[in-house]
Amino acid sequence: MTALTLSTAGAATLRADALVVGVAKGAKGPVVAPGAEAVDKAFDGKLASVLETLGASGAEGEVTKLPAPSSLKVPVIMAVGLGPLPEKDEAFTSESLRRAAGVAARALAGSKKAAFALPVEASEDAEAIAEGALLGAYSFTAYQGGEKDAKNAKTGNGNGPKQPLAEVALLGAKPRDKAYKAAAERAIALTEEINRARDLVNTPPNDLTPEAFAAVATAAGKEHGIKVQVLDEKALLKGGFGGILGVGQGSQNPPRLVKLSYTHSKAAKTLALVGKGITYDSGGISLKPAGHNETMKCDMSGAASVFAAVVAAARLGLAVNVTGWLALAENMPSGSATRPGDVLRMYSGKTVEVLNTDAEGRLVLGDALTRASEENPDAIVDVATLTGAMVMALGNRTFGIMANDDAFRTSIHEIAEEVGEQSWPMPLPTELRKGMDSPTADIANMGERMGGGLVAGLFLKEFVGEGITWAHLDIAGPAFHEGAPFGYTPKGGTGSAIRTLVKLAERTADGDLG
Repeated sequence: MTALTLSTAGAATLRADALVVGVAKGAKGPVVAPGAEAVDKAFDGKLASVLETLGASGAEGEVTKLPAPSSLKVPVIMAVGLGPLPEKDEAFTSESLRRAAGVAARALAGSKKAAFALPVEASEDAEAIAEGALLGAYSFTAYQGGEKDAKNAKTGNGNGPKQPLAEVALLGAKPRDKAYKAAAERAIALTEEINRARDLVNTPPNDLTPEAFAAVATAAGKEHGIKVQVLDEKALLKGGFGGILGVGQGSQNPPRLVKLSYTHSKAAKTLALVGKGITYDSGGISLKPAGHNETMKCDMSGAASVFAAVVAAARLGLAVNVTGWLALAENMPSGSATRPGDVLRMYSGKTVEVLNTDAEGRLVLGDALTRASEENPDAIVDVATLTGAMVMALGNRTFGIMANDDAFRTSIHEIAEEVGEQSWPMPLPTELRKGMDSPTADIANMGERMGGGLVAGLFLKEFVGEGITWAHLDIAGPAFHEGAPFGYTPKGGTGSAIRTLVKLAERTADGDLG
């Protein structure tokens, strides 16, 4: 993990491998952003014109490297684009700072130390820069490079990957100020858990089975004072968890239901988080077509996000009780697998006719939602890579929000926007429920094809306890990024929805659940 320090040194005196400054896109060309005054002075006030000569415009995601003048203690200046110059009396948004820091940190892979002199007007700015840098520096290299390459990893020599930027020195912050110290501590705890979730999502499914995931959760619980209960296949059978067992029965790797309980002595509210944890999804007997299997290790992203959010809440000592439910199974085709046409009896007692075994996430979530409801939390939020339909509707970077309470849905949407996660509120049209009527069981796991993401949400709603406020986040689009990295978002697992869940927990602790 990349280290973070709040430095009192000035940009002109700090020693580092590189100094990162911001440049915005102005009406007449690039504009040097606040924080880079000393650097601009070292260029005789001509840094903007030098950058423009080199082709820089200040556009978001743009990186320009140039040699530093001899008056500075760093060999390289890295100018990173912040996007459009804010209007007069307005500041750069937290998200623009977060993304710029992420781009810079990724570009500095292999470096030991970099100083970040981006605009900092308040502790919130420092926190955003820290988050962006620590998330942008992330890389998943556990399965890359041999022993020889590992020796050259720091510099990138050989065939092995470069190691992440080792240290971020954040300039313009105030190390002795309580607000800045708290911002740095929050950024470290949050990003470490997001990056841990990314690791889980990126881990190959032959290594991350339901049992292995449960072991990771158990170890983290011991480390951070979280009570962990693991229900194995025998306990699931005894408890009547037909949804989770039905999905997992075709695999040699049996399913698990993991409960993580973080409690606080001063908590007045309880928040339950439920995550879909399909550690590999072949589609089961309803096998996925060629080209759709290769990334299905990511189908446990919802459980990874819930796990990370609970641990982050514990590390931050939030005055709220947070319970996480990880519904873990591997969906495989075999002689013992659930067949289309089979009927499963869920934990709630409701029966489900399985029309498509690739609509398995809603089955494991149904059991977990019912179990979570039994403890009567103040609110339940489930997170899942649930439907391709949601990707069709909202694209690869935006998750959908459905809920049985409009105010709660709006609150989560506003929180997501605040923390920089793209989301959109979606309806639960009652007329779509009829499409899941079954002549054999209480409900079918499939309904109308059009609006399939909303149909899935309506299915889940059936398993939420009466009178409990509930929301469903379908993160199928943003959970796993297959394109080139951008901002602080890497290729592979992203840690989608974690920042939203943690901020929701903080709001709940403050009495603002909604």
